[in-house]
Amino acid sequence: MSAAPATTFEGQIALVTGASRGIGAATAKALAAAGAHVVLTGRDTKALETVEEAIFEAGGSATIAPVDLVEPDGIARLATAVSQRWGKLDILVINAAILPELTSVADIDQRVFNKALTTNVLASQALIANFDPLLRKSPNARVIGMTTTVAGAPRAFWGAYGATKAALEVLLDCYAQETEKTSKIRVAIVNPGATRTAMRARAYPGEDPATVKTPETVAERMVELLTEPFPSGHREFLNQSK
Repeated sequence: MSAAPATTFEGQIALVTGASRGIGAATAKALAAAGAHVVLTGRDTKALETVEEAIFEAGGSATIAPVDLVEPDGIARLATAVSQRWGKLDILVINAAILPELTSVADIDQRVFNKALTTNVLASQALIANFDPLLRKSPNARVIGMTTTVAGAPRAFWGAYGATKAALEVLLDCYAQETEKTSKIRVAIVNPGATRTAMRARAYPGEDPATVKTPETVAERMVELLTEPFPSGHREFLNQSK
């Protein structure tokens, strides 16, 4: 895969959730390098500023928008701010997620599970609901939601996380069908596969990080996908090892 030209997304506004680190940060940097103005969202303001600075140093443009997706009305305020400043949204990358403790279904902590449901499912629906009007104002709107293998292939002790991602997939599939005939919005569901992230390290503490691909590899494919005329409802599994 080759890098996209710096003018590929010129004039386009992209919003990436969970942009402070990992796949989100790498995707935000790659989109900015390809010409998009990227709105960086996440809870860690300092980490977002670091990503923003890296984008500026590379010649790109970005705006940080610290927001806790589980905060009441936080997403609505973010959508209002984007609407007032740019009047549209061309690319929405739903990447932010919480990995609950890996445990049996019988032992799931309800408070932790509720937080994961709120972040991984309810906040994702709120993002779609609040940004749908702005996506409809784009001549080429794309929504990408990040998923996981255990959403479609349940695995022992992964029930809490897998259930939230399975719910997200259903929401995205339904949204793709609902907008296919009535808008120019296209929706894709991407499973990044094993990737060198902090979340992966928590789930597999004994794994050698060098044996899995970097977030930059995922970001490169994400940008490439966003340049393609993929059909709405497209699904993709990035199962490269490095």
